[in-house]
Amino acid sequence: MIETIKEHIAEVEKFKADSIEAVEVFRIKYLGKKGLLNDFFAEFKNVPGPQKKEFGQTINQLKQAATEKVNILKNSLEKSSEQKSIYGDLTRPGEALEIGARHPISIVKNQIIDIFSRIGFNVSEGPEIEDDWHNFTALNLPEHHPARDMQDTFFIQTNPDVLLRTHTSSVQVRYMEENKPPIRTISPGRVYRNEAISARSHCFFHQVEGLYIDRDVSFADLKQTLQFFTTELFGKSKIRLRPSYFPFTEPSAEVDVYWGLETESDYKITKGTGWLEIGGCGMVDPNVLTNCGINPETYSGFAFGVGIDRIAMLLHQITDIRLLSENDVRFLEQFKSAL
Repeated sequence: MIETIKEHIAEVEKFKADSIEAVEVFRIKYLGKKGLLNDFFAEFKNVPGPQKKEFGQTINQLKQAATEKVNILKNSLEKSSEQKSIYGDLTRPGEALEIGARHPISIVKNQIIDIFSRIGFNVSEGPEIEDDWHNFTALNLPEHHPARDMQDTFFIQTNPDVLLRTHTSSVQVRYMEENKPPIRTISPGRVYRNEAISARSHCFFHQVEGLYIDRDVSFADLKQTLQFFTTELFGKSKIRLRPSYFPFTEPSAEVDVYWGLETESDYKITKGTGWLEIGGCGMVDPNVLTNCGINPETYSGFAFGVGIDRIAMLLHQITDIRLLSENDVRFLEQFKSAL
């Protein structure tokens, strides 16, 4: 009997398997409830006394060898299975990757930057948390100036001199302080105003403002620049400038583009006039140049500003400005094909 057990030990040590199923059959054969080990343990009572010790030790050797063999083979086959599931057949098509999309604000901003870069404008940026000087005073809006009421401002409670910028004109002030004319720059960015949130307005939105300062800059230069911009962005070549008021430009004007009245949507967005307001502009006030260290006797310039959100809504037929900031994946996926 002992020799038979030793033969099984040799068989166990030689055993190999190429599947988990084969290992399980092997386990049941030796370690199962009706396996060979249980049969050998049952024979223990029939073994003569002098042989019991050797018989018991041999059975334990068989049990240990079978248990170790099962564990080793299972671990080896499971690792092999994991590697196969990870890499598998490398010629098979891979899983489709979810492709992201640019936000409509980014799409329009990049289009605007590209248009102005073609006529020599660079991009300047500044902080969204500003001080009173750069956001108001330097722009010809001294303290208690009534025009400050035109922009409902978020002030930092612990410091009334610090606020969330209400326009990116503050970036233009910083740029003029650090650079000498000729200056040709645009300043895209997010701005904040304490306004009620609705389908057409929000407490934060995006602007891009332009600034050109050099010798003998005229209002005609401003109009031609805006004409080029609207033609490139909208494909609309007809614009008009209506007299308006901005504290930091003089003279000032509102910029309208002729959108047309070809569809029902055109009637709605232009209120039946065919004309659509897209921003404001004007010649830089001499006081602003002086505040920024530029001699208004030598240099003149123009500035303009348009709302990126408003343009994005026009170009992509977005009816609610809140969609631009709610991060709804269903909304954003519509722009996967956009540049």
